[in-house]
Amino acid sequence: FYFDSGGHRLFGWLHTSLNDTKASVGIVVCQPFGYEAICAHRGTRAFAEAMATAGMPALRFDYLGTGDSAEIDPQADQLQIWTQDVLAAVEELKLRTGVRQVCLLGFRLGAMLATLAASQSNSVSALIVISPINSGRRHLRELRTLRMAASMGLDHSEPPAKKQEANAGGMEVSGFSFSAATLAALAKVDLSTVQSPPTLVIGSATTTPATSDQASSPALQGPTTRVALPGLVEMLMTPPQFAVVPKEVIAVTLKWLSNLPSQVSAVPDFSGGPLIGELDSVGPDHELTLAGNANATQIISTERPVFFGADGLLFGIVTKPPAEEIRRRAVILLNAGADHHIGASRLYVSMARRWAQHGYVVLRMDLAGVGDSGTRVGRTDDDVFPQEALDDIRAAIEFMRSSFGVRDLTLAGLCSGAYHALRAAVAGLPVNRILMVNPQNYFWRPGESLNDLQLVEVVRNPGVYRERVVSLTAWKRMFSGNVNILRIAKIYMQRPLLAAESRLRDIARRMRIRLPNDLGTELEAIVARGVRVVFVFARGEPGIGLLKLQAGNSVKRLGERCHIHTISSGDHVFTRSGPRAIMEKIVSDELFARPEWLDKPSANRTTGGLKFE
Repeated sequence: FYFDSGGHRLFGWLHTSLNDTKASVGIVVCQPFGYEAICAHRGTRAFAEAMATAGMPALRFDYLGTGDSAEIDPQADQLQIWTQDVLAAVEELKLRTGVRQVCLLGFRLGAMLATLAASQSNSVSALIVISPINSGRRHLRELRTLRMAASMGLDHSEPPAKKQEANAGGMEVSGFSFSAATLAALAKVDLSTVQSPPTLVIGSATTTPATSDQASSPALQGPTTRVALPGLVEMLMTPPQFAVVPKEVIAVTLKWLSNLPSQVSAVPDFSGGPLIGELDSVGPDHELTLAGNANATQIISTERPVFFGADGLLFGIVTKPPAEEIRRRAVILLNAGADHHIGASRLYVSMARRWAQHGYVVLRMDLAGVGDSGTRVGRTDDDVFPQEALDDIRAAIEFMRSSFGVRDLTLAGLCSGAYHALRAAVAGLPVNRILMVNPQNYFWRPGESLNDLQLVEVVRNPGVYRERVVSLTAWKRMFSGNVNILRIAKIYMQRPLLAAESRLRDIARRMRIRLPNDLGTELEAIVARGVRVVFVFARGEPGIGLLKLQAGNSVKRLGERCHIHTISSGDHVFTRSGPRAIMEKIVSDELFARPEWLDKPSANRTTGGLKFE
């Protein structure tokens, strides 16, 4: 649902117990920011579910300008606004559940926000901070170091995209921006001077530069319990497909909460507003109004959360164009890896809201077991290539067609999302185009693991290893046993085999011999059905070489029905705003364009953007 915080709207999830127990204390989850929030999404959801199961309602939410919440002024002081967002979430939890007191549960930057908010609210009776950022100045140094490290080796030759310089003096880290005002405010924060309620501080038993702040900072000004536990790095700083829910940390937080002295009567006070069960299931709580951009301020679109599929297992956010839009065009955005439906660097939110301004209904969805969708019985969480992905996509297509009368439908995605879009088109699902950004594989064997040797490694790594032959550090790592020699040997053995297979497949295609798992034949069949195929790659992505090897001479025969673009300065998930803006424009132009080959079927056709010799 959506709720108000000042003059803007935030998106939240309320987790409640299945029984009728009335709690006196509720939990507000203050998530980390940026890439850490992407990594920790599964973990913060697990915390909220555990709290609700223990009888304490829990609210997790997105700060302004993050996740599924409304946009923020790029020049605003995020620290101040987000602290107010935490306070608004406290009041919203009280209103919806009747609890009188609230415990704030914060992670990393969210722990700082929780501490600042607790000092301003009489409703906060307890505080749990996990890997907290206590010194803003120290955190700024870490951010600058991280930004510098991330920029090493990148190609900066491509000119930046034309855009308004709205964040002068700010800083972008891992695809997420801090305004100049935020940096100035952050530099002044020292939590050792802040009064706090009873507090549990959980630090990492495996200290890293990014989690060491709580170990060296002064104690908070309040009764404080400190523990160090394993699992925080695996939750907060590990890519979502490998992230682990820290069950021991959850157990310790629940035990600490159970030992707190009762702050208020166990009888809830409902005078402040209705319980969640009394709220309407439709209405303003379930819709976010989005104003138009600077070029079309009069265009008003909306967003709302949806559950769909036969069992209501799947979750997504639908962005709708203005009510008078009748062209019935839609896009479904598929998970990039195990990132939830906002996409890497919140990319999917940006694209969905932009495309709605141009008349598209956009669903950014979570596959089953990923993000906020449910997990099927017997399946694992955060499976990047689930066997049932086609069923999920089919359910999404049926939902879009039945709910919005969609006639023109596009599947789009980054990385594994691109893979699933391709597989859906190959399977004959009713789509008009597929937009694929940086796919890294085109086939996936059932039972295969992300830890298994992938063809993308065979394409990418030989050159890397050749460079390291003259590296003293690399030789030291090898002799110390930190290099998997067998894996490297397999890569070198498979590379010539892959090249030979590619040549044989080209010969078979010329002789019209159909082979199993042949990407070239699949692409030809897709475009023969009238599906427009678009690839967008950052230069140097191994998916380019893999496409050349696995599709071969078929690509040239696709002509204008298949466009391939490369962007010089991007990384795999386009974390920097300049290359990201270029990629968004290319994908948007391809989405909006009418395929030329529909109008000129006899024209000479060439592959766009990338030439295969």
